[in-house]
Amino acid sequence: MINKENINTVTKVYDTTLSNNSFDTYKVTLNSNPNTNYFVPLDPANTDYQAIQEWIAEGNTVIDNGGNS
Repeated sequence: MINKENINTVTKVYDTTLSNNSFDTYKVTLNSNPNTNYFVPLDPANTDYQAIQEWIAEGNTVIDNGGNS
């Protein structure tokens, strides 16, 4: 489970197999383990998704490469 206090970076991930290149997942790295990526679906019922939303609400910035990540 992701704890918002331990989030290092959050990056939007786009599904490039679709013609509309849609944003469908967050990629998260944690301060405690920066070499591991966690992929979190866009699901409001998911507790990791909720932690990311709280992290964003606190003024943190999501990296958005516009589908070029």
